[in-house]
Amino acid sequence: MVKSLARPGGNVTGLSLQSTDLSGKRLELLREVVPGLRRLAIIANASYPAAVLEMGEVQAAARSLGLDVAIPEIRRAEEIGPAFEAFRGRAEALYVTPDPLVFTNRIRISTLALGARLAVISFVREYVEAGGLMSYGPNYSDLFRSAADYVDKILRGTKPGDLPVQQPTKLELVINLTTAKALDLVIPESFILRADEVIE
Repeated sequence: MVKSLARPGGNVTGLSLQSTDLSGKRLELLREVVPGLRRLAIIANASYPAAVLEMGEVQAAARSLGLDVAIPEIRRAEEIGPAFEAFRGRAEALYVTPDPLVFTNRIRISTLALGARLAVISFVREYVEAGGLMSYGPNYSDLFRSAADYVDKILRGTKPGDLPVQQPTKLELVINLTTAKALDLVIPESFILRADEVIE
């Protein structure tokens, strides 16, 4: 959609979530708190192009870390329950890719994951608030403020193609210690100290 992040050109600019770029880092964080992690499930909406792209990045990162991966693709909310049945006993953790379908069903996904004793990592804090183990990603409040600044500049006459595509300036690590306890995970103190927010 753009020629480059620094100089988009044309009539498009915006903000990047860097979600695919952070997939490897999320897996590294997951391995720090799930001892001996060998099997990973990825839940993704196969109809959503950004989720499919991230799913590919997660698979590549998982292979480089020696993890076996199960991918029960979903396209509708009704497929979430059967997806959990498909990887029951075949995974120790769950990577949640971003998309509206999965986000809307985050409480259900977190509940099913907890019932299956899966440590969940996601891209936004709302999953952690819903009972997931942790999230690592951009601060959405900062991104929304930046978007408002861009709208203001464009309405005042700046051409969108002259505004660089912004990258997140703050990445947040959020962890849910209540979920960690329910999963019998002992989170190292050094990891807790690195977190931007700890939910207890």
